[in-house]
Amino acid sequence: MTALIMIFSTVSGFLITNTYYHRVVKERNDKKNVEIAKTIVKHIEETPQLNLNEYLQTISDIGYQLYVVDASGSESFYDGKYRVKNLDKSAVKQVLAGRIYHGMRDFPRETFVTGFFANELSNTIGVPFKYESRRYALFIRPDIKLLFSEVHTLMGGLVIATALLSLLAMLLVAKMLIVPITQLTAATKRIADEKYDMQLNIDRKDEIGQLAASFNTMTEQLQENDNIRKEFISNVSHDFQSPLLNIQGYAGLLEADNLADEERKNYAGIIQSETNRLSKLTRQLLLLTSLDQSSRMVKFKDYRLDEQLKACINKYRWWLEEENIHLHLRMEPTMYRGDEVLFENVWDNLLTNAIKYNLPEGEIHIALERQDDYTEVTIQDTGIGISETEQAQLFHRFYRADASRTKEGTGLGLSIVKQIIELHKGEIHVASAPGQGTSFTIKLPNL
Repeated sequence: MTALIMIFSTVSGFLITNTYYHRVVKERNDKKNVEIAKTIVKHIEETPQLNLNEYLQTISDIGYQLYVVDASGSESFYDGKYRVKNLDKSAVKQVLAGRIYHGMRDFPRETFVTGFFANELSNTIGVPFKYESRRYALFIRPDIKLLFSEVHTLMGGLVIATALLSLLAMLLVAKMLIVPITQLTAATKRIADEKYDMQLNIDRKDEIGQLAASFNTMTEQLQENDNIRKEFISNVSHDFQSPLLNIQGYAGLLEADNLADEERKNYAGIIQSETNRLSKLTRQLLLLTSLDQSSRMVKFKDYRLDEQLKACINKYRWWLEEENIHLHLRMEPTMYRGDEVLFENVWDNLLTNAIKYNLPEGEIHIALERQDDYTEVTIQDTGIGISETEQAQLFHRFYRADASRTKEGTGLGLSIVKQIIELHKGEIHVASAPGQGTSFTIKLPNL
């Protein structure tokens, strides 16, 4: 590719230079050589005692090709080794008649050999002069061989050496680029085989190094996600297996003929409880899957958030009365733009947790306040509380604190709550201590 670029650049540069020569330099070159020719013939005409042949030979020795013809047609060449002697007779007559011949300016355009290098007799400047009362026509052009001095040779060698060294350097750079890319290719194949233990040891500061660092970060995240996935599957299997075994066991006991009515009711109640637990777990798993895959687009609409919270409280008022829990509300009419159905899951989870893990005759404080930039909801209970260690894992899937293992639950509720709030660009914070209750604070930006 480097060689192709260099060839393309050389050809393009030549064509551009050639075009510039024909459009700009060609006419300037013609004018310059006309002035030189006029200076030569002026010196001839102003110096009668001049030896014409010696003078013209001197001019040719310093780098010019000369062709001289008189009115009788006698011609002389002074180092005039022209490749093509194609000067038209009309041009000679024109100069002998006193007019200037602009062969350089009017030389036909060529694509690959410019007029500057065309060693042809027609590619000259012609000027008239008189010597010893005879009319002459002088045709002149620079001798290209003499114009190429040692400096030009050195410059040409420099260009060739630069091109070769550039090609070699680019091959080395390409090799340096290919090695880490090969490592990246091998690493991606391992990831395709679900082997996430690949870490690239590429210590570079360029874009390849940044790519390698991003790749290492990606593999770490994939490995963590893979561990979470395996743990998730293990937890799901366990949470499904336990109630299914209970249902199977108690269903077998119900088949006994000598079973008392009280025991039969007790076993049926356990089966119903385990069935409800399975149903709830299934619903929550479906909701989590929907949130993870973004298959359920959030449906934003304006609704009364305070009325939704009150409706949720009314739904569980029987439970509050049964547990003798005192409820304190501080709300103001609040319009909010969000997904009403999703937020129903949020308030259900937080309120049922506040009831479930509260102390007998405890309290629940619910506050709703709207600020200029955000809406804040606080749900605080006087329950058993949560330690700092447990708070760090509280929103992980299937996590249940030790103190709550005796309570019925799936360990998915708070994970769902966090995802729904984050889908609305909000935040949820927990403040708690063992035996001092728990407070959840939700900040939702006003969209």
